[in-house]
Amino acid sequence: MSSFSLASGDAIYSRERPFSPLVATIENERSLRKYPASDELVKVMPTMESTELRELVVTAADRLYYGLGVQAVGMDDLRAETGLSLKRLYGMFPSKEAIVLAVLAKRGETWNAGIAAAAARVEGPREKLLAIYDFLAQWFTADDYRGCGFINSFGELGATVPAVAEAAREQKASFQRYVDELVREAGAPEYLAPQLALLAEGAQTTAAIAGTPEAAIHARAAAVTLIDAAMRPAR
Repeated sequence: MSSFSLASGDAIYSRERPFSPLVATIENERSLRKYPASDELVKVMPTMESTELRELVVTAADRLYYGLGVQAVGMDDLRAETGLSLKRLYGMFPSKEAIVLAVLAKRGETWNAGIAAAAARVEGPREKLLAIYDFLAQWFTADDYRGCGFINSFGELGATVPAVAEAAREQKASFQRYVDELVREAGAPEYLAPQLALLAEGAQTTAAIAGTPEAAIHARAAAVTLIDAAMRPAR
């Protein structure tokens, strides 16, 4: 059982709730409280399937967790952000931990898609390796960039929530396997792969702290040096 609180009063986040497409047929939170069958109103929303609803909840949670931190956001905050009752939220996710894991899974998919898209724009394993840093350079310019969501979540919960720690480790291992494969395709020595992965991981943290995207540029330049040195014919 995780040690972070699931109580409704655990959050420090408070702001006026923006319009949410999840509750387009319900005026506001008071409307939910007026109707005993408010969950039924959500269920009959004509264009909202359960899978779509779940995805929108995960997207809202991702936005809050990434922007404010997991422990700073309580279930009441997620309720206010989505317009769904706590009963409805817990019907889709049995615990806050389950929501955190769903958010991390979504982040993993987004990372993989971004890396794949960058690789698809170039030819050859060497250029695909360097495309990792091109992807980072673009990501680091986002207004809401706050570093790697897996590293952030591990820093908050890794010591107390084993499932979160495992999700973070698996994402890093998956990325390492991707780099390993490209290094093998390039015919470079195996030791190059962890070096390139560490450059990418370090750049994410550096960019988040510095608040500038230059870390990706420096990491790419270092990657070029490492690749060229590793593939230089022995004399």
